[in-house]
Amino acid sequence: MGRWTWPVCTRRTRYDRRGTGAPSRRSGAPVTERSYGRKPDDLRPLSFQRDYTDFAAGSVLVSMGRTRVLCTASVDEQVPRWMKGTGKGWVTAEYSLLPGSTAERVSREAVKGRQSGRTQEIQRLIGRSLRAVTDLAGMGEISVVLDCDVLQADGGTRTASICGAYVALHDALTRRAQASPARPFAIKEGCAAISVGVVDAVAMLDLDYSEDVRAEVDMNVVMTSSGRFVEVQGTAEGLPFTRTELDDLLGLAEHGIAEILDAQAAVLAEPPPRR
Repeated sequence: MGRWTWPVCTRRTRYDRRGTGAPSRRSGAPVTERSYGRKPDDLRPLSFQRDYTDFAAGSVLVSMGRTRVLCTASVDEQVPRWMKGTGKGWVTAEYSLLPGSTAERVSREAVKGRQSGRTQEIQRLIGRSLRAVTDLAGMGEISVVLDCDVLQADGGTRTASICGAYVALHDALTRRAQASPARPFAIKEGCAAISVGVVDAVAMLDLDYSEDVRAEVDMNVVMTSSGRFVEVQGTAEGLPFTRTELDDLLGLAEHGIAEILDAQAAVLAEPPPRR
């Protein structure tokens, strides 16, 4: 996977809504101090710890700031009943906030007997995102289940899950190809996701929880390494945003995703140990 390059953008002229040429959402809004001393277009510290567990075909602990998600990829040598005989494989995902992942304990949904609408939405998003970069026909009739368990939540858990699940899926399918050279490697390209938003009249990249809860615009963007969009989820919590502002936020997301793709590529440059 090649390194992405993007033009250098002037932060105030392109991203800062308080500058000339873009109306301020809050007149005289103070400059927001961000975690880790970040500028508006900086990511939080990012890391991928591969083979975090021993038994899953692929596993990674992804950390984005204080958000930490354990992503595992498990291979099942069969597909859902409705896909049998198609010759194609399937990639699906499950997502969960663990009880101690937030300041107040989160009840286990298994105890309640049903998943929340938020959980269902997020795990469908993760599955869609990874299927977009997987050659399902090349997989053969197998299934890969991606389990994303949030150990600690400080904003951006769904985007972190997608970034980590990609690495876990890549390792799982690499190991499958290692075990049998006749099996083609079924990953077509990279995939990463990031949040962007407008906080205190300034467009920002990679929102943590304290920023997310007061964002005037909140958006999650999923892209492939070829520059295509898989999903754009955007909401105005206050003043609706313009088309120009939307384009600026997408440009900010592209900038962040390019850095994440580079980090993923660096981690995956060395094949996982055979098992």
